[in-house]
Amino acid sequence: MSQDKKHTRHFVVAITGASGSVYGLKLVSELLQAGERISLILSDAGRQVLNHEAGLEWPVDIREQRRQVQEHFASIAVDCLAADDFWAGAASGSAAADAMVVIPCSMGTAGRIAAGLSGNLLERAADVMLKERRPLVLVPRETPFNTIHLENLLRLSRAGAVVLPAMPGFYHGPQTMDDLVDFVVGKVLDQLAVEHSLFARWGGARN
Repeated sequence: MSQDKKHTRHFVVAITGASGSVYGLKLVSELLQAGERISLILSDAGRQVLNHEAGLEWPVDIREQRRQVQEHFASIAVDCLAADDFWAGAASGSAAADAMVVIPCSMGTAGRIAAGLSGNLLERAADVMLKERRPLVLVPRETPFNTIHLENLLRLSRAGAVVLPAMPGFYHGPQTMDDLVDFVVGKVLDQLAVEHSLFARWGGARN
């Protein structure tokens, strides 16, 4: 096999009801451009925030949701999983994805994952990542954190998750809102070992 032949990886991306749905949309777009396969999970609150912040009124019906999502990203490499579908591969360690990202991650979602609850597919998929010792990246978009938030995030970090708050840097000289989004998404891609050029790295060329 040629060494330059790339193995397509499978990532679960979950978008919850925290503000910042643009981060999730950008991540899915970048992963698809990198040739990866995506399973997308939207929480009910995540769909509402998508509609409010991005004007995307994706439906509950999973077949129609899949059609609209694939149309939005112009790709059939992104699938949609219903939050109550425990028959999905993401619910089992025997068919676990290569990694999972919850972006943005609400504090309610973080708390339920930290407690080991699996009340829906999103929580179960995250639990699978932890038990199988596979990458789980959580991107909280909340401020300020209260003590409960911090304790839950610490518990998740100790369990093996990467807690990557949506905190953009400024050393790369951002000029637009997109530059700030790209920085955070680029940091997530770094954790997934996906090459990108979304921001200039420290010590690199500046604008």
